[in-house]
Amino acid sequence: MSGLIVPSGQGRKLITKMQEITFKATAADGSAVSCFEVMVPPGFDVGAHTHQHSQEFFYVLEGELDLLAFEPVTRTDADWQDWESTAGDRVVRAGPGSCMFVPSGCPHAFRNATAEPARMLFQSYPSPDHEHYFEEIYEVFSGRSSEPDAVQKLRERYDIDQITPLRFEPPSTSHSQ
Repeated sequence: MSGLIVPSGQGRKLITKMQEITFKATAADGSAVSCFEVMVPPGFDVGAHTHQHSQEFFYVLEGELDLLAFEPVTRTDADWQDWESTAGDRVVRAGPGSCMFVPSGCPHAFRNATAEPARMLFQSYPSPDHEHYFEEIYEVFSGRSSEPDAVQKLRERYDIDQITPLRFEPPSTSHSQ
């Protein structure tokens, strides 16, 4: 029996302007947990959502991400950045070495509100659900799918109950003179 070693920078990559996903360990490798390295561009907000059948773990490697993993007193459908739990939990700006575990049913989100890319390790159980999801959303984000409401239909199919919208609003790169 052999394990799996994936050198730095290696793995199957799916790259769009919205996300860069590198597959590290998958169901095809015999893993019950899907492992990905994710580059999150400035302005990307996955939107608050839940999964009824999966668990997730996020570990910030570089940069900063706003993280949410709690049930708020009140769910709002426009934005999650001001949510607060009954225990007083709020969104956390997380830097390298920070992590977030998300049990099934827990509302969660991440956003890169900075001007620099962030990089994280993302694990999802059980595999291969998120592997298939990333493959299909790659088709949408890269413009290969023009189906109306494609992201919503995809999320419904993969146990993603979207609470607030996915957004990508990169910071302006124009300079005023």
